[in-house]
Amino acid sequence: MLPSKVIDRYRIDKPDRFRLADFKTSDTAGLKLDKDTIEDLLKKDAERLAEMQERLFAEDKWSLLIVLQGMDTAGKDGVIKHVMAGVNPQGCIVHSFKAPSAEEIDHDFLWRSAIRLPERGRIGIFNRSHYEEVLVVRVHPELLAKQKLPEDLAGKTIWKHRYKSIRGFERHLARNGTIVLKFFLHISREEQRERLLARLDEPAKRWKFNAGDIAERKLWDKYMAAYEDAIRETSRGYAPWYVVPADSKPFARLVVARAIVDELSQLDLKYPKVDPAGLKEMQAIRAALATEGPPGRVKDRNAGRTAS
Repeated sequence: MLPSKVIDRYRIDKPDRFRLADFKTSDTAGLKLDKDTIEDLLKKDAERLAEMQERLFAEDKWSLLIVLQGMDTAGKDGVIKHVMAGVNPQGCIVHSFKAPSAEEIDHDFLWRSAIRLPERGRIGIFNRSHYEEVLVVRVHPELLAKQKLPEDLAGKTIWKHRYKSIRGFERHLARNGTIVLKFFLHISREEQRERLLARLDEPAKRWKFNAGDIAERKLWDKYMAAYEDAIRETSRGYAPWYVVPADSKPFARLVVARAIVDELSQLDLKYPKVDPAGLKEMQAIRAALATEGPPGRVKDRNAGRTAS
């Protein structure tokens, strides 16, 4: 498994000093891990996560919210597929946020995220999230104009107010038993170019191609500035950001898996204990079942033969 100090390398615990330029998209913490080794480590973490998810569900006190953000082709879908491979689908809910609907626009910007939060005992994954409101909307101010906000609330201070709202929202979740982990899958512009070309060249990937991704690519620097501000303003101990180097998809998945396993390990999740009265009843039921024996053969009088 990856040492915790490696994962801590990507966790933003000192947001006031955070600069996105300090984080390399191809970093592997100096570790020389081949693809097979990474896949083996990821398999073990996925198995451990599956076991922890079962305890989380059984204990029914905590919930886990995983936020995945990144530029197009960053690998969000792949993280969900590989990291959550062994998790019981009944205990994990994934929601992908698209452009807000008319109903969502008629509510505050956090409403559509709040109604998708995981219940106690479950893992919720946001593929994109409430952070789109300080990323995409900030890069595209024309989207803000469509949100029907009073003019005096949509001025230059709106981003400062939205960061404050997000911090308050996530602090509220933490205070009520929801663990919040946020991952920015950090890829380089060149790596994105290669992945977009792969979508065009490989028939099995063409369905993923969206011409809009090319238009967004031209705004790369604005997006990086928006991500840097969002992470600096909202990475807190109760809801930390991890800036995950994602030029290597297998390594990115391993970092996310290890961070989740480390966090859940700190909860000391346990299966509920049965009280003495309940245990006594179970023992009586077990004794009755043990002595019941296999079903006998019943005489079929009509047919003149025996039937099971």
